[in-house]
Amino acid sequence: MVETAVRKMMETAAKAPEAARVLVVEDEPDIAALIAYQLTREGFRVETAASGTDALAAIHRELPDLLVLDRMLPGLSGDDVLKTIKGESATSAVPVLVLTARREQEERIEGFELGADDYLTKPFSPRELVLRVHAILRRARDSATPTGGRVLRAGPLRMDLASHQATLDGQEVVLTPTEFRLLQALVERKGRTQSRRQLLERAWDVKSEISDRLHTRTVDMHVRRLRSKLGIVGDWVETVRGFGYRFRTPEDRT
Repeated sequence: MVETAVRKMMETAAKAPEAARVLVVEDEPDIAALIAYQLTREGFRVETAASGTDALAAIHRELPDLLVLDRMLPGLSGDDVLKTIKGESATSAVPVLVLTARREQEERIEGFELGADDYLTKPFSPRELVLRVHAILRRARDSATPTGGRVLRAGPLRMDLASHQATLDGQEVVLTPTEFRLLQALVERKGRTQSRRQLLERAWDVKSEISDRLHTRTVDMHVRRLRSKLGIVGDWVETVRGFGYRFRTPEDRT
């Protein structure tokens, strides 16, 4: 009865193409039905997949606005799905909310390291799930919304905040939304040192309660990726030992 009711709600919501599409990847039918029910009530178009393979097929068939992804899936794991979509340019910008049964901070932070936008641990409050989905989609919309044509420049680096595009000497640098926000946070405060916690909250738009050691792991990993993509400009992202990072051009150092 519950699954039938959820299915009818999902079919009704699917007729509203302007609604955000959420793909729920969860192999436990009761949990998948609960999530689908809550999100459909909020007006989202919801599709479910019970395996990593089915999830990738659904993503390539129609790109979702958000992916709710369980880490522990049969066969192709949620981590493998996350690595795959973040490694492909066509799907790398899809926001991901990770679900995990693991409560240890070390385990939970792995979702961020793989490119997730947020995570929830099981068991979770359905209301909290809905709020997090709304928050992630709001951030995604804000990233895509023109910002009055603002452009940040530093040497050969140019960041167009309206188009969400970064270039080096006129050549586009392919950045994930998180990497773009991280670079923006550094360039906007050029010459000023920012803590890892400050950068985490700006780039991920979260007030994090995880430990400083995990802040270090998450931010350091993304800074390493950012540096590798920026070439020589990557050296301008300086490590301030024991505190965080700052962005300084060679001219700033003279």
